[in-house]
Amino acid sequence: MAKAGDNARKALVDELNGVLADHLALYIKTKSFHWHVAGPRFHDLHLLFDTQATAIFAVVDLIAERVRKNDADTLTSIGAIAGRTKVKDQDKTSLSAEKMVAELRDDNAALVARLKKLKQLAGDAGDNATDGLLDDWTDQAEQRVWFLSQTLK
Repeated sequence: MAKAGDNARKALVDELNGVLADHLALYIKTKSFHWHVAGPRFHDLHLLFDTQATAIFAVVDLIAERVRKNDADTLTSIGAIAGRTKVKDQDKTSLSAEKMVAELRDDNAALVARLKKLKQLAGDAGDNATDGLLDDWTDQAEQRVWFLSQTLK
């Protein structure tokens, strides 16, 4: 018979894996935009996208380790990532710089919302370590939203 805490932990791990998938998908999308951005703002956006991709990737291992520390399995393949992410694919390589920035802004804003949901789940599960890390991850995503939003003004 499952205990109430087991359900909270299962919900936490499920959403941690979703957030992990979002970070991996957002990393790939941001890196792709880094490679394909063109136009008069090329230099600045090329560097911004690279900086943001690096920051996103830096969180990936921490998220996966929180799943493992909760005695659960994490994502194992590209298919698992694709099945869990809420980040939409973007295969066009000729988007305008503004569309790239807007798309990344919106993806990061959606990630912020998902991280805030995860914070509640961490609290419900009594996972103080994940709860504490989420403040930093949320701040990083909010900073990306801010930078990208300011770039569009």
